Amino acid sequence: MTDTQTTDARSENITRSEAAKRSQLISVTSYEVVLDVTSTGPTFATDTTAVFACSSPGSSTWIDLIAPEVESVTLNGVALDLTAAVSGARIQLPNLEAMNTVRVTAQGKFMNTGEGLHRFVDPVDNETYLYTQFESADARRMYACFEQPDLKATFTLTVTVPSHWKVISNSPMAQIVENESSKTWTFEPTPTISTYITALVAGPYFEVRNEYSGPFGTYPLGLYCRQSLSEYLDSDEIFEVTKQGFAFFEDQFKVGYPFAKYDQLFVPEFNAGAMENAGCVTFLEDLIFRSRVTIAAYEQRANTILHELAHMWFGNLVTMTWWDDLWLNESFAEWAAHHANVHATRYNDAWTTFANLRKAWAYRQDQLPSTHPIAADMVDLDAVRVNFDGITYAKGASALRQLVAWVGEPEFMSGIEVYFNKHAWGNTQLSDLLTELEAASGRDLSDWTRQWLQTSGVNLLRPIVETDAQGNYTRVAIEQEPPGSPAGVAPTLRSHRVGLGLYDLEGDQLVRRDLITIDVTGELTEVPELVGEKQPDLLLVNDSDLTFAKVRLDSKSWETAANHLGGISDSLARAVIWSAAWDMTRDAEVSTGDFLTLVLSGIKTESDVGVTSGVLRQLTMALDQFAAPIHREEYKIRLAQACEVFANGAPAGSDHQLAFTKVFIANATTHAQLQTVTDIFDGTVVWEGLTVDTDLRWSMLQTLVAAGVKGDSDIDAELSNDNTATGIRQATVARAARPTREAKEAAWDSVFNNTELPNTIIEATIGGFQDPDQPVLMRSFVDRYFHELPTVWEKQTMEMAQDITSGMYPVFVPSVDLVTKTNEFLSAQSASGVSARPTMIRLVTEARDGIERALRAQAKDAD
Repeated sequence: MTDTQTTDARSENITRSEAAKRSQLISVTSYEVVLDVTSTGPTFATDTTAVFACSSPGSSTWIDLIAPEVESVTLNGVALDLTAAVSGARIQLPNLEAMNTVRVTAQGKFMNTGEGLHRFVDPVDNETYLYTQFESADARRMYACFEQPDLKATFTLTVTVPSHWKVISNSPMAQIVENESSKTWTFEPTPTISTYITALVAGPYFEVRNEYSGPFGTYPLGLYCRQSLSEYLDSDEIFEVTKQGFAFFEDQFKVGYPFAKYDQLFVPEFNAGAMENAGCVTFLEDLIFRSRVTIAAYEQRANTILHELAHMWFGNLVTMTWWDDLWLNESFAEWAAHHANVHATRYNDAWTTFANLRKAWAYRQDQLPSTHPIAADMVDLDAVRVNFDGITYAKGASALRQLVAWVGEPEFMSGIEVYFNKHAWGNTQLSDLLTELEAASGRDLSDWTRQWLQTSGVNLLRPIVETDAQGNYTRVAIEQEPPGSPAGVAPTLRSHRVGLGLYDLEGDQLVRRDLITIDVTGELTEVPELVGEKQPDLLLVNDSDLTFAKVRLDSKSWETAANHLGGISDSLARAVIWSAAWDMTRDAEVSTGDFLTLVLSGIKTESDVGVTSGVLRQLTMALDQFAAPIHREEYKIRLAQACEVFANGAPAGSDHQLAFTKVFIANATTHAQLQTVTDIFDGTVVWEGLTVDTDLRWSMLQTLVAAGVKGDSDIDAELSNDNTATGIRQATVARAARPTREAKEAAWDSVFNNTELPNTIIEATIGGFQDPDQPVLMRSFVDRYFHELPTVWEKQTMEMAQDITSGMYPVFVPSVDLVTKTNEFLSAQSASGVSARPTMIRLVTEARDGIERALRAQAKDAD
């Protein structure tokens, strides 16, 4: 080949060591990226010119590009031989000068996996929409670049699109040139930013404009979504939260918003919740609510909005040098979002939601074999991609919340202000942040750093209480248990700032008599200040949820909680108790049946609907995975019966009515329960106040199809009434849920063999295929999973391969035999040497851990 070269995926991974050497050798000044995305074919034209300096002239490096066709590479005016220069995803650049200019022209690929430049066609109006998703290293799917976070540069984007499209990028538009049937948009150069936060969004998007004015200036604000979703875009609410976030962060950080404008775009088929592209944030469009949701969904959306806004400072203005310090982005944004939600918006119980949902995610992740420190060892990009997890987000935010309580909020914010000003537009490591926090607080943070950021696993705090004949404490102590440690590794015991709440029963209410804050250190911490106090009805360890640790209740406290949990007025205290009960169930200290009894006893009086939904979600998970097979159907019937009663007893039209109704639908089991769902679906039964809207209808239909009550014609009829992107996804779930061998075979074939399916259809197919009520069908695919999984990693992108590996593992048929087969598969893969895929091995290992946990919990429940 003389002028074109097809790339492959063999060199897509980049190691930390390689990146460090490249950043020592070169520094990048600017990129000019010129695109033409008017093609309706599979590719688009991409033309990149990068200017960079080299500290050692005569050396060589590489520039990254993942593209089906590289057309030309010109370095300092000399055309390179493509056969020699292009090697997989790398283009070698030899004989560098002190200053260099490289130009790469290629054909990039439109993606349907949510990576790179994603293309979507709206089934409602047949319009095409584009958006990018680059984190952690997919900018190279759109333009040639030096793909690592510490090689920052300015970016000037020019893109040609169909004439009726809008184009949004990181900077304001500089000019538009009208062509015969297209327009060419050119944007102002960006500030110095990393490749992974550059962005392009294009299509006939619906647009709403606003602005924020504050002490540092006035910034244009934009909201965008597909035209067919525009009627559901509640722009007033979204702009309100956005402006509240702007005002709060500028006041707290004492540093102005760093970019020229702020656009928020709700895009289709998005893999994550949102992405913090500089000044051009993309969101999962499901956050535009086309059907009724509870206030908990609005709170979570507000948290996501604030999380991405916080990234404009944490991550975009100041960026980690390498992905080891990903937590400097995500943990801080997670903490800052909840902090802002509580203090700047109407969602002032956000820390309750954090305790109930986000920390549960982190606790689960931190107990897997793949647990890692908050400041993780990211040796390469493959390691990075699987560490956007509960540890990096929620555990890190928990650690920061405790640090703020320890050093003081004014001192913490003072250190952050200096950090932003000192390192603006640069890259940092953990030590850079610690330097400023230590200077501001006057505290040595080295021990805190070692304990909380550089060790893994979750501690357990257990109260030890002794009383005299009069019911007064003679001893109170907190025992700290370390997480499991590998042989030869010292157990991790941390220092915890912990609240101890003493609650007394007064009628139906549990009233907090006192709250004391102590520091728990080492294996055993005595609490002498409680000696002589009358034993409360409930002693709550980690009241106020200041630390990251599993907690237990003493026997009297457990009995009180089981009977009077709803009597506690503080939602955060209730969330801590709910969390403790869930942990005890997962750890097989409490049976699933006892957890069911506790939940049904206390959930009807739980006033926080977010907690209600979260706890019921955990209970459903427990029934699906932790219940002994002989008990599971009975438990499901009890849960459905209770939620039917609770839904009809809740205020008509309330959030609680909707939450209980959804759980009733999902768990309907008996003929009578399924008939009730059918009657609501058909409209022959009406529950006062309940709005049976589009998404609720799909939930009912999926339950009825999975139970064999309804079938293909019903799915087709519902889809004809909702032939939208969401409707197609919902229909896909329903078809994969049909309780027949033929339906499961079709779903399996789609996931494992159809590489043309978009990401959301793969996800929907997995969601319908996996069904705990169809164990015989599930069991028949166990051997095929292990046989066919390696080929997925040969055919699919990293994102899709991860989803299929985790999503299709036979989680609902736990057995010793499954553990054995998993071990045999892992051994064979590890023995394969260079062909072994560490990411696949990690995900399967995590899945095996879930099966082993389920078997322990089922044994407890069988007893």
